[in-house]
Amino acid sequence: MQLSLAHLTAISLAPADLVRVAARVGFKSVGLRLLKVTPESPGYPLMNDPLMLRETKAALSDTGIGVSDIEFVMITPTLDVGGLRSFLEAGSALGASNVIVAPYDPDRERLADRYAALCELASDYSMRVMMEFFPWAEIKNLADAHAFVNGVDQPNSGILVDTLHFARSGGTFEELMMLNPAKMPFVHISDAPAAHPQTLEGLLFQAREERLPPGQGGLDLKGFLKHLPPQVMLALEVPMAAYTKRQGLEASIQCVYDAMTKMISEIRQS
Repeated sequence: MQLSLAHLTAISLAPADLVRVAARVGFKSVGLRLLKVTPESPGYPLMNDPLMLRETKAALSDTGIGVSDIEFVMITPTLDVGGLRSFLEAGSALGASNVIVAPYDPDRERLADRYAALCELASDYSMRVMMEFFPWAEIKNLADAHAFVNGVDQPNSGILVDTLHFARSGGTFEELMMLNPAKMPFVHISDAPAAHPQTLEGLLFQAREERLPPGQGGLDLKGFLKHLPPQVMLALEVPMAAYTKRQGLEASIQCVYDAMTKMISEIRQS
């Protein structure tokens, strides 16, 4: 199982720095956040910063690290799909093969139309468009994401399953096994306490600020991994704000990498 480092794990690191730290720790690829999600959390618009783009490409060349995905496109009622061309061009220049999107338009027909248009645009760059579901978004669970993507019926569509959102939305391993492996080139992995947060604020805080390394929470990650196709890449998305403040970013990245490799070893020995 190849391991990738999602940018949210160390979102304060600029892309070139993230690549170099990921390589030192042992990751084979990274995901890069080029578009901001919240006013408080940074994005790194490489499409508008030629110097930063060159620095990132140099870091990739120096380390041999790949880019699995770019993010984070929020499909809203006002999204201009055509305006994302420079974003996709930057991703293509980095060698990214996936773009992550999220459903934030309550009009399901318009959401489907925009998603299909984005798939068509991304096909110009040989990129798959990964729809990620969230309990608080318009597509809330895996079953709904599966039906939505199948309904749009674009050859380069895909579904991004995040173990935290999968658990919080009541996903089942039977639903996971129904997915076409070609539609799921990678997943996001993190752990968390078994108890669900009872408020939207709690869900968002846990998802964006305080997750746990694999094996240190109450999610059935071993069961999840055993139900994945063998070729799926594991992207670790484990923001740990408190731990990072105490120990530093590289220590935090090393912690989640070591926890994941330990779990993989335990699965292989079982």
